Amino acid sequence: MNDVEFSIFRNENYIDLNMYQCGREKCKPGHIFGPAARNHYLFHYVLEGRGTLMAAGTDDLTNTFEISAGQGFLLFPGQISTYIADARQPWTYCWIEFDGLQVKEALDRTQMTMDDPVYRSHTPQQRELMVQEMLYLIQHMKEPTLHLIGHLFLFFSAFVESTRRWQPRKSAKMADFYIREAITFIEQNYTRDFSIEDIAATLGIDRGYFGKLFKRATGQSPQQFLIQYRLIKAANLLKTTELSIREVANSVGYENQLHFSRAFRKMYEMSPREYKKTLLTDSRSV
Repeated sequence: MNDVEFSIFRNENYIDLNMYQCGREKCKPGHIFGPAARNHYLFHYVLEGRGTLMAAGTDDLTNTFEISAGQGFLLFPGQISTYIADARQPWTYCWIEFDGLQVKEALDRTQMTMDDPVYRSHTPQQRELMVQEMLYLIQHMKEPTLHLIGHLFLFFSAFVESTRRWQPRKSAKMADFYIREAITFIEQNYTRDFSIEDIAATLGIDRGYFGKLFKRATGQSPQQFLIQYRLIKAANLLKTTELSIREVANSVGYENQLHFSRAFRKMYEMSPREYKKTLLTDSRSV
């Protein structure tokens, strides 16, 4: 049996960057995981030994990579992969599963892609800091939530900085400004009814151009981002208040309760009423 420890992080309130699980495993020779795909980004760092990663690329063809201590690999959401510990020098690795609205844009500044998911550090100091933060999270998962999220940001910063492109693309400063202003607009106005055209008009740019800029930066259309933001806020209200379903819908900008319930079910695979009932059941069982 493998020597493994892991913890699950169950808080979904952190939109920019959130953690889902983390752990550490000392694998037996030939230990295999997969084929499988994750819903979020999953990063492994190899502490000792070596192994093989087989992962689908953007063309759906499987690429094979040999990975040793001091390296790692990043699995992208939906990417099918299998990884195998070496028969003679099986690896020991730590891992962290994460996601968030700021992740794609940050990863675009690194050398890591679905076609080349191998982690190779350019800066040993940042790599060591990254590993320290990963191990800290694994060993301190009982600390308060904000404490853990702070260390998650430190991990992610070191991760990005340690594998940043040597010659990053020139920053489109005006485009960055538009995206920041659009997200700020959504954060400040999600409780009321507005359209994507309203955001574009506030920025003073064409709606189609705005949509392309936003999708390039976040990986989502402005409409998808807005819906996800509202529904995450709605889920938090269902957890923390006694508001009715209609009141929650109105509080996050939905005038039509039916439209709200349909969107909620699509994201959480259950209705708002079922979601709230599940929370009540869980709290009674504790």
